[in-house]
Amino acid sequence: MIRLSDKRYPAISIQKKTGKETFLNGVDGLHKTLYDFWAWAFSDLVGNTERGKLAEFIVAMAVSATDGISGSWESYDLLSSDGIRIEVKASAYLQSWAQKELSQIRFGIRPTHAWDSKENTYDDSLLRQADVYVFCVLKHKNQDTLNPLDLSQWEFFTLSSKALDQAIGNQKSISLNRLISLGAIKSDFSGLGQAIRQHYAGLKDYGK
Repeated sequence: MIRLSDKRYPAISIQKKTGKETFLNGVDGLHKTLYDFWAWAFSDLVGNTERGKLAEFIVAMAVSATDGISGSWESYDLLSSDGIRIEVKASAYLQSWAQKELSQIRFGIRPTHAWDSKENTYDDSLLRQADVYVFCVLKHKNQDTLNPLDLSQWEFFTLSSKALDQAIGNQKSISLNRLISLGAIKSDFSGLGQAIRQHYAGLKDYGK
């Protein structure tokens, strides 16, 4: 077994950026910052990739987990201030591309092999790694007024991983209606933190 101290290139510790960091060794007149890059790369908050990361941040705000940085390789998306492992999934009726009709709300929920970024190893067990899943729906259906930064345009459905495991096993995706039938708690942003903690407290009912 390779010990961490034996590794030539251990995991890099990432420091939180401010956005004021500048590009170096550019040509005269080029004064671009990391903020400029963020605005260029991540302004499409309606698209699947950025909307998903935005949903993670919204949930992080609800559980006081925004002080650090988003983990790229963790086996779950967020760790709340009180130690709850959270997986965040996002979906929306409207997309940034042209649509013939509103999208159906569906979420990926497949179990995974946990990866340890420090040891660069995968766990043998195929599991849902988080304690609680938060399913975020950008519910707004009017393109003219759509604003993913408006928290009133979102609704949230919270369910424990154990409830998913018990009801649907290794199923890879799930519809919103099925989530509701399994007892997912619906909330707005103001009630999201409480809903997450309520499902976490109920994990003992599933043998945690």
